[in-house]
Amino acid sequence: MNSENNISNRYDVLVVGFGPAGAVAAGMLGARGHSTLVVDRLTDIYDKPRAIAIDHEILRHFDNMGIADEVLRHTAPFTASQHFGAQGQLIRRIDMVPAPYPLGYTPSMVFTQPPVEAILRRHAGSFDCVAVELGTEMIGLDQRVEEAVATLKDASGNIRTVTAKYVIGCDGASSRVRELSGMRLEDLVFDEPWLVVDVQVHDPTLAKLPQTSAQFCDPSRPTSYIMGPKNHRRWEIMLLPDENPREMEKPENVWRLLSPWLTSEEGELWRAAAYRFHALVADEWRRGRVLIAGDAAHQQPPFIGQGMCQGLRDVSNLVWRLDRVLKEQSSEALLDTYTVERKRHVQTLTGKIKAIGQMICERNPAAAAARDARILAEGDGKPLTITRQEIVPPIEEGLLAADGTPARGLLFPQPAIVEGASTRLLDRFTGPNWRLILDGRRIGAGEGEALVGGIDGIVIKAVAPEGEEAVDPAALREKDGVLSAWFDRHGAVAALVRPDHYVFGAAQNVQALRQQIADLHARLA
Repeated sequence: MNSENNISNRYDVLVVGFGPAGAVAAGMLGARGHSTLVVDRLTDIYDKPRAIAIDHEILRHFDNMGIADEVLRHTAPFTASQHFGAQGQLIRRIDMVPAPYPLGYTPSMVFTQPPVEAILRRHAGSFDCVAVELGTEMIGLDQRVEEAVATLKDASGNIRTVTAKYVIGCDGASSRVRELSGMRLEDLVFDEPWLVVDVQVHDPTLAKLPQTSAQFCDPSRPTSYIMGPKNHRRWEIMLLPDENPREMEKPENVWRLLSPWLTSEEGELWRAAAYRFHALVADEWRRGRVLIAGDAAHQQPPFIGQGMCQGLRDVSNLVWRLDRVLKEQSSEALLDTYTVERKRHVQTLTGKIKAIGQMICERNPAAAAARDARILAEGDGKPLTITRQEIVPPIEEGLLAADGTPARGLLFPQPAIVEGASTRLLDRFTGPNWRLILDGRRIGAGEGEALVGGIDGIVIKAVAPEGEEAVDPAALREKDGVLSAWFDRHGAVAALVRPDHYVFGAAQNVQALRQQIADLHARLA
């Protein structure tokens, strides 16, 4: 990993914070050749798990970065979460969409954070253009017309200044970047005290624990149970009004709370931490040359495991924009759509998570009984199954085609492409670039190439199902019909796809595609 031995005073981008969001931002910037300095006031990775869930969108980015296989060694499928009502009855399930998986990966996964974070850091530090300074704190930030000037203090107390064209604050919930740049957090009105407990369960005990994740919506003590990878099990336990959070972190109290499931002889306590589950979002995510991402920009309750995913969505949304601006392919106005898109997405998803959380956190027995009856009634008396993927919204506004355009703001699917006796996922043929993907049954890549002149670096591919006739003999052949079914569902023959894998717009015919390309070209320029 590059270190302070590579000291410079001028960079394209300064990233403050080297947690998951900061490490992914630095790695994505490094892959695009931008001189980047990453600083973090801590000198090492926190050695206990905090985030526990990631999804197929994030694994897709990891694959684009070349680290998915390493990360997958520390993951497991996220089991369905069964919701049990006040009387212990099953009232609902939250699961993942079935195979064939739309993005090519298991849609919902649990993971172990410390080794995954180490992978992200190694990737970021592998680029010659990325310098990493640990034990270094940003203590001052001054914006100027052409650059930002940051004052840094290292572990020895030495102070120096560096300049950067842009600063990204990935420095957590108490972000110094957010504070110094004058951005403020808006309260989305959720505040509940919980104790999060991680246990490495001994092998003989695993069989007696629930064999799927669960929400125990018991008004006397709402509790979540999550099956992590291997022997890792997590309990999130609501604290009661008369309980002191610091006292409840003590091992004797933790084991008392866990006594319905296991004893201190049956597992090793890995972490016990009291939190207030908040719902907060920054009023602005960009001021001039300073931008924020991850926990610096938003915090939300953890009830469907989207906290870290949201931070990595932020940086994947931001970096391709910064790349274009730094390369003078687009004006700075392109950065304005970052706040528009991500703030709206966070607000919408947080609203859905809050509704789930308020359902789980109900403490009034009569209201809890009514809740259970209402949820069961939605399934005609039987527990309904919903998917985590339908809870996560599309992008609703921003750099998208006009309202009413098919598939605008949706994640674009990633089929398995047949190569002889093996398969590779579509992104391996296109990279995380602007893409024009064509339904090879109806339109060929040559026709697409004639339409997209002037959009920097766009990749054009036609895809058709294996075994079906295609108008383009060079079309890639997909194995499971995931993409052709998607085109059919949206009545589309082509899709313009952004570098972060969201659909700018899908077109129902060549004329509509021509109009969308003209719109995109004007807005990128």
